[in-house]
Amino acid sequence: MADKTKKIKDAKVVKSVEELKAELIVKRNDLIEAQKGHKLGELTNPRRISTLRKEIACILTAINLAKTGRSEINDNKESK
Repeated sequence: MADKTKKIKDAKVVKSVEELKAELIVKRNDLIEAQKGHKLGELTNPRRISTLRKEIACILTAINLAKTGRSEINDNKESK
């Protein structure tokens, strides 16, 4: 029989601002290395650069939301 458990694709993990900042530093370093590799022709998957940019943007958004004390859920309810 097929497995009937649902796999949560976008499971959100609550992280502290310090953890997010540490992850941001790692992602930015990865982006720099990917850009260098792309210029040298060593990068096998150039889509990695755009993926890293999007991940950095998500981390920055999470940091800004944490600093202001707002959550996305509350903001969406207020805007409707």
